[in-house]
Amino acid sequence: MSITVLGFDFGTKSIGIAVGQSITYQASPETAVKANDGIPNWDVIETIIKKWQPDLFVVGLPLNMDGTEQPLTQRAKKFANRLHGRFGIKVELQDERLTTTDAKARLFELGGYKKLAKDQIDSVSAVLIVESYFENQYQT
Repeated sequence: MSITVLGFDFGTKSIGIAVGQSITYQASPETAVKANDGIPNWDVIETIIKKWQPDLFVVGLPLNMDGTEQPLTQRAKKFANRLHGRFGIKVELQDERLTTTDAKARLFELGGYKKLAKDQIDSVSAVLIVESYFENQYQT
């Protein structure tokens, strides 16, 4: 059974969004939504949810390299709780250490520095969050 996953790379100014399918274990960048101190325009999020009809949300959990929480960790958890509360869809948290670095490297491979726009980095980070979730869930 294939599930559709909407992944979120939470940030206080921008939230990257990607959509993935468990059948392929892959995700594609959707968009980045502007946020005001971590609060997105929920109408934009709702439009994306209606478009993709996801079975699951995966929110990146920002942690320090040693695995300890940082100030943004609690805010990402709060965002995940709000997503679940608003839309009633199950939310999983996914360790997102190194996803921004990986996203920058992936975009640079595709087209050099001109590809490194902030909204692209955020949505590709969301892709990496979804794909790492699939790796952890479905592959041995």
